[in-house]
Amino acid sequence: MEDELNVTYITFGGHVELHKYRYLYFTVVLIVYILIICSNSTIVYLIWNHQDLHEPMYIFIAALLLNCVLFSTSIYPKLLVDFLSEKQIISYQACLIQFFLFYVFAYSEFLLLAAMAYDRYVFICKPLQYPTIMTKTTISIFLALSWFVPVCYCVGIVTLTANQKLCSFTLRMIFCNNSFFELFCVPSSAVSLFGVVFFQSVVVVPVIFIVFTYTRILIICYYSSGEVRSKAAQTCVPHLLVLINYFYLLLYGHITARIEFHIPDIVYLIMTLQIVLYNPLFNPWIISFLTDDPAHSACPHLSVDY
Repeated sequence: MEDELNVTYITFGGHVELHKYRYLYFTVVLIVYILIICSNSTIVYLIWNHQDLHEPMYIFIAALLLNCVLFSTSIYPKLLVDFLSEKQIISYQACLIQFFLFYVFAYSEFLLLAAMAYDRYVFICKPLQYPTIMTKTTISIFLALSWFVPVCYCVGIVTLTANQKLCSFTLRMIFCNNSFFELFCVPSSAVSLFGVVFFQSVVVVPVIFIVFTYTRILIICYYSSGEVRSKAAQTCVPHLLVLINYFYLLLYGHITARIEFHIPDIVYLIMTLQIVLYNPLFNPWIISFLTDDPAHSACPHLSVDY
């Protein structure tokens, strides 16, 4: 491959043979992608179509599930094409675009989860102020920032990497995430520093905020009745399950991309698939535990029409 073409080869998990089972891989991934689209979109449609669900918690849930659909769409179509191709290749420019979309939607999930945590915190810990705090304007600002902040980061990182000289054209990954930094002839300290700072800002800080808010919720619920504790737990646990699962997967991706140590190719492949496979697939099932809105049933007088 000529350097001026800037083409990066994408290999399916290193030594895993793709051509032997291409149709099986294609069928399985296509079914998974259809399930992701249908399950997430169905809940989003139900929330959009039912006026009584136009409340902050449901709006954030719809945004989270819509984000899952967009996240999956940045990966799966190209992956399906690769399964049916003799060679799995992607231009460097297209790789940058996929990288951009991947991290915009990946980081947006943490900010959306932080917004959901704040909504639950205000609702349970400051119930009398809830209608005045969680207004349409507040919700709109949270949603806009959840996507705008990651876009700013990804524009910056893509700008820094667009003109980097490549000395390798083979990735171990099956899509373009930050592992393509390994292709650079000289590691960029500016890219690494920028990535670490932003990772702290849009992942670590939101996670700490979420833990703090749910800790406050649990402390207040501890001194409340057993029924309130049970209903609050039903509200918090699905959020925390999504957060813990997603934080672990994204942290794994950052560590393996920046620290050089040997990982068997099949293990690397399986761990890579997790973040694009079961998180978007199982999020709607985990979130579905919130459809009865137990927090609102615990405090029915606080129901607000949006």
